[in-house]
Amino acid sequence: MPQTDPARLDAVLADVDAHIDESVARLCDLIRIPSISTDPAYAADCRKTAEWLAADLSSLGFDASVRDTPGHPMVVGHDRSGDGPHVLFYGHYDVQPVDPVALWNSPPFEPTLVPQPNGDTWIVARGASDDKGQLMTFVEACRAWKSVTGSLPIRVSILFEGEEESGSDSLPGFLDQAAAELKADVMLVCDTDMWDDTTPAITTMLRGMVSEEITIRCASRDLHSGMYGNAARNPLQLLSDIVASLRTPDGGVAVEGFYDGVTELPAEIAERWKRLPFDEAKFLKDVGLDMPAGEAGRTVLEQVWARPSCEINGMWGGYTGDGFKTVIPAEASAKISFRLVAGQDPDRIAEAFRRHVEARLPADCSVTFKRHGRSAATVMPIDSEFLQRSLKALSEEWDCEAAVAGTGGSIPIATVFKDRLDMDSIFVGFAKFDNRIHSPNEKYDLSSFHKGIRSWVRILAALAETK
Repeated sequence: MPQTDPARLDAVLADVDAHIDESVARLCDLIRIPSISTDPAYAADCRKTAEWLAADLSSLGFDASVRDTPGHPMVVGHDRSGDGPHVLFYGHYDVQPVDPVALWNSPPFEPTLVPQPNGDTWIVARGASDDKGQLMTFVEACRAWKSVTGSLPIRVSILFEGEEESGSDSLPGFLDQAAAELKADVMLVCDTDMWDDTTPAITTMLRGMVSEEITIRCASRDLHSGMYGNAARNPLQLLSDIVASLRTPDGGVAVEGFYDGVTELPAEIAERWKRLPFDEAKFLKDVGLDMPAGEAGRTVLEQVWARPSCEINGMWGGYTGDGFKTVIPAEASAKISFRLVAGQDPDRIAEAFRRHVEARLPADCSVTFKRHGRSAATVMPIDSEFLQRSLKALSEEWDCEAAVAGTGGSIPIATVFKDRLDMDSIFVGFAKFDNRIHSPNEKYDLSSFHKGIRSWVRILAALAETK
């Protein structure tokens, strides 16, 4: 009997339900290890977390081990008991710092179960949602398959990283070394959100990013504005003019060549987005706004998911302390970011931006640029059989049409895996928007954890049918 037989699938789902308390207990044990990757004081705890995960995977029959890197270790596991396609599941075990501790209602690394009026329960602790709760949904799904059938329905490899919250510095080099071992048909990631409390989502579009810091210098020193005003060029004024020139009157980006390679949203995705329960007016009203900005004639979802953008993230110069100082500063600075879509090359966009700035500088002024980050956009083809089968499995578990979503943010690891291993990624997440990730009192809904495990059980079964 094939492992995707409905009766066998039902038995695995029943096993998840029967042992959910044990699954929660394991998650709590993992959460209790304070694996803060940004603070060297927690290096031993990061290694302890990696060892915990490797041991847990080994107990399920995975060939699992802790792999050293120049930074925090990776965890790699393989289970080849299944047939059919080969998937690589990625998650990260490191967490953000907990400051300010005084704002926590309970100790950050002592998971606390907090019943809610709607009948759900919150698991409150650092890492409960980002990403320990999320990654453990997949591990527990594998545990249920192994418990009932003795094997997985497909071939599965797992990679858990320990530096996602601190820049993933060791990841590219590690992938270069382990490319042959980790290469699979598709990558699965559980580090994103649901569409709403009852609608699951697969994120298929991730915008890339270019981040640049510029400093414009005019005079050789700060100047008295009464003695030099009008006669001397003010770098704040010059910077303001240049920044203003980045946008067109209709809300577009004015950098020459910026839209080269940008295509319109595929019709099938546009139609799916129209069916999503999304209130544009409420989206803006929730942050105190009423009037859409950006490109005229584009919906809000188009603008934040499928269109490239330019934003001013900070500007400074001169005297900003208390009181007043009548000075013309010698220099002024700004931080500018561009969110990119498929078809845009980050290096080309950065160079076009720099040319745009330099072309508007007077001969007696200068500019310096500081690079802060570059990553390309990633798009999962809508006709991918892996995607379509995953959507069907989610829809069956949640009894509604699973959403195909984009995200306005950037997840650089998707680009890294695409560049190094030529793998597309399917981002399936069960977090909710109010999970307070990176903030005090981070939480993960017990329903998210439970239904997430059941969802992965179904997805693994569905992918076994992939040709």
